[in-house]
Amino acid sequence: MPLEIIRKDITKMEVDAIVNAANSHLKMGGGVCGAIFKAAGTKELQEECDTIGKCDVGEAIITKGYNLPAKHIIHTVGPVWEGGEKGEEELLRNCYINSLKLAKDNNIKSIAFPLISSGIFGYPKEEALRVAVSSIKDFLLENEMTVYMLVFDKEAVELGKKFQ
Repeated sequence: MPLEIIRKDITKMEVDAIVNAANSHLKMGGGVCGAIFKAAGTKELQEECDTIGKCDVGEAIITKGYNLPAKHIIHTVGPVWEGGEKGEEELLRNCYINSLKLAKDNNIKSIAFPLISSGIFGYPKEEALRVAVSSIKDFLLENEMTVYMLVFDKEAVELGKKFQ
């Protein structure tokens, strides 16, 4: 199955790459970002991120996975939800598409995503999941890759079934 929505800790995924819901300065944050930094090795990952410098909203960059089971971390910066009238959907779609393109360019065959922007950035979960699933499905129409969408709660798993 090319896209699977599961409930699991992203830092435990045995895939070629996991995606970090990053901030534009590529600094360790809270939530998923903080968990990924801690599991990977904060010092080493932060040093590599500091050499890269920044990442714009909707764009993606790649680093090593360090102590994670995943070989790589793709960092992407999601939009802050401002009511939906400021291009948030297109920016969120770009997060997924640019992360997938970067994965393809690096011969990554399996990737795990968190639900980008749905935490402290305030994007409504159902809308974020709809954008994620449609973006990933569009990419998979022309590309071969195993993609996991990781969610934290049972409600999100049920929502995901609606979009699959």
